[in-house]
Amino acid sequence: MDVIFAEDETAVRRCWPVFSQLRPHLDEDGFAERWRMQTAEGYRIVYLEEDGEVCVVAGFRVMHTMISGRILYLDDLVADEALRGRGLGSRMLTALKAIATDEGCEEFHLDTGHQRHAAHRTYLRNGFRIDAHHVSMNLR
Repeated sequence: MDVIFAEDETAVRRCWPVFSQLRPHLDEDGFAERWRMQTAEGYRIVYLEEDGEVCVVAGFRVMHTMISGRILYLDDLVADEALRGRGLGSRMLTALKAIATDEGCEEFHLDTGHQRHAAHRTYLRNGFRIDAHHVSMNLR
């Protein structure tokens, strides 16, 4: 299974059914609009297919930070609910690690919801550590 870059809106919209499982607050057009805005900021979507169907998707960006230097930041990762438990998330994380290495990143970062215990197990199995809290404030 090779990682595929979603390089145009048609490919991005093919990813929507899986993405919607992680971002149910968006509709498909809102998702495409955010993709267009975020792409200008370096955001990219990659996916894996099984039998011609998108089965796992990820959205990421490469950036520089004061604390860590050049990093790959994973914004979004979701495997199709019907296919979970088959190692698809781990396959995507392996592909993203390779992308990060190829792009000269020093670290790989992500935030995850505190309630996403299955995701935490996947991240820990794949060499991540939990070493920070993410805090936010709603401004609307």
